[in-house]
Parts: sequence; C-alpha cells; structure tokens
Amino acid sequence: MLLNLLGLLLLGLIAGGIARMFVRSPQRLGCLGTALLGIVGSYAGGSLGSILFHDKFDLRKAGTFVGAVAGSIVVLALWRLVDRSPRR
Repeated sequence: MLLNLLGLLLLGLIAGGIARMFVRSPQRLGCLGTALLGIVGSYAGGSLGSILFHDKFDLRKAGTFVGAVAGSIVVLALWRLVDRSPRR
C-alpha cells in the first residue's frame, strides 16, 4: 500500500516535471504541486488513452506513462487558460 502510494507520487512528479518543461507556468508549484499535477494528468491521460485504444488502464505500461505526460500537459495548459490572475 505504501509502496503503491510512493510509486504514484514518483510517477506524478516525473510526468508533472516533463509537462512543466513543455508548458511554462509563471506560478511556482513546488514538488508537491508538480506531483499532484502529474497524478491528475496521469488519470486524465491514462483514462483517455484507454478509452481511445480500447485498452485497460494500467499505470505500469509505457503507453500509459506517455498518456500521463500528455494528460499533464493538457491539464497544465487548461489551468493556465482558466487562471486569469494578474501576472508579474
């Protein structure tokens, strides 16, 4: 149980970090925010990938990791569109 949670956080941190390299954000998220971005993106991208390719959702697959990165990029881009706070 604990190892699954740590694995999910690590996957989220990596996927969120890669997404932040593609979509710049003026806000600082920190490690925990980046990990949460990656986790949300992994579920969004993995779910979308499993629906599109009629496959089961499994975080251990390489295609699912690519979906996690793609989902994180989409989630971060949507976050930037929705967040209209004044920039510095």
